[in-house]
Amino acid sequence: MKKIGLIGGMSWESSQIYYKIINEKVHALLGGFHSAKCVMDSVDFAEIEKLQHQNDWKALDEEMVKAAKNLENASAQLLLICTNTMHLCYEAICANTTVPVLHIAVETAKKITAKKCKKVLLLGTQFTMEKDFYKTILKNDFHIDVLVPNEADRKLVHQIIYEELVLGKITSASKKTYIQIIEKAIKNGAEGVILGCTEIPLLIQDNDVAIPTFDTTRIHAESAVSWALQTN
Repeated sequence: MKKIGLIGGMSWESSQIYYKIINEKVHALLGGFHSAKCVMDSVDFAEIEKLQHQNDWKALDEEMVKAAKNLENASAQLLLICTNTMHLCYEAICANTTVPVLHIAVETAKKITAKKCKKVLLLGTQFTMEKDFYKTILKNDFHIDVLVPNEADRKLVHQIIYEELVLGKITSASKKTYIQIIEKAIKNGAEGVILGCTEIPLLIQDNDVAIPTFDTTRIHAESAVSWALQTN
């Protein structure tokens, strides 16, 4: 079994779910007393959130590279950035470490392709919905059309993430808001919805909407286990 390195804390609410899913999957596949070989470098999200909203991605690159190097020094053999948004720092991490990094958008796109969905709604932070780093992979590498909510709805989605979900606050009103946004996308041809912030699965599950949901937290974590258990 290879050792998985997790860059966590963004937020710790979703990072603990990564740890849980990874260990549950290892146990399900290997049985007995098996659990995952893993190590986490967890950042202070207050510092990260401040830099995000200052649009200081150079400083964020430096923080993520620092965390990645800590994991490399701890003998991690695969790295996970336990957040969708911070994959904006993916290239900086790859350029400054020798450990492979499993990209959350790539693993999610594989699942979308397997479901034969051609058009999907992308929900996440405004950074994820509005910047191209995520959508480009889906469009160019997997030929998946990507819808995002209108500007007002993007602000609502983002606000709920930062003011509620990262703090562990789950409300029926916010759930209803997300469902309404998804229903609008269904009318525009969405065949699936990417829960493209690792906190969104705390609020929305498969049985809440009429189209498949793609839980990026679970997809990313389970893909890491598959990689870690490869024998080659």
